[in-house]
Amino acid sequence: MKIVVIGGSGLIGGKLVTTLRDRGHDVLPASPSTGVNTLTGEGLADALAGADVVVDVANSPSFEDAAVLDFFRTSGEHLLPAEAAAGVKHHVALSIVGVDRNPDSGYMRAKVAQEELIRNGSVPYTIVRATQFMEFIRAIAEGSADGDSIRLTSALMQPIAADDVVTAVADVALAAPVNGVVEIAGPEPLPLDDLGRRVLAANGDSRPVVTDPEARYFGSRLDDRSLVPDDGARLGTIHFADWLARAGAVK
Repeated sequence: MKIVVIGGSGLIGGKLVTTLRDRGHDVLPASPSTGVNTLTGEGLADALAGADVVVDVANSPSFEDAAVLDFFRTSGEHLLPAEAAAGVKHHVALSIVGVDRNPDSGYMRAKVAQEELIRNGSVPYTIVRATQFMEFIRAIAEGSADGDSIRLTSALMQPIAADDVVTAVADVALAAPVNGVVEIAGPEPLPLDDLGRRVLAANGDSRPVVTDPEARYFGSRLDDRSLVPDDGARLGTIHFADWLARAGAVK
């Protein structure tokens, strides 16, 4: 089976390419570095020729509201028609758990727009909504710095390790399209402020984490349902404590 991975050089994409190849498939990593650009359409027709499945795990280089919306809309408007022309049988897109529950976030609104393009297209699809990656907790904490402290909400999230994301996305890519959403998450819900404290401590960062229910997450005020999956989500096997012990200092 030929599988094209859009964003095949990123954190998830690179691991996914390796995993799918290890499972015996012909996998093409597609990104600007390999001559495939979904923002311009460059290289798409050649990359998609003969493809059975396309997995889109690309992310916007900018999280500014207008830029991220333009990225996902423009990419989808080039990618989906090119897939239809090539006869692609399954489009898999990586999205976010809670994307439709956080309209105050420009990033989430952009992902909703991406999902709408997929649903309105003609290619059979599966949208994989994942919870936040464990690998990004440090960056979230850093982005919540307020002087010499970190301000984070205690709202629950259910972080998932990148390796578990890759396994789940690979399984979905090799299955039949569901023309709907599959949710994936880590094994347990944990408060965001506690996650921040644990990651900072593992990195020898002594800044205090202040629990602030008004602290925003990509523009959204969170509650305990904002970022956790619904019943029936596929759960990973890697617990945060075990991931942190293996990862050590997360630079």
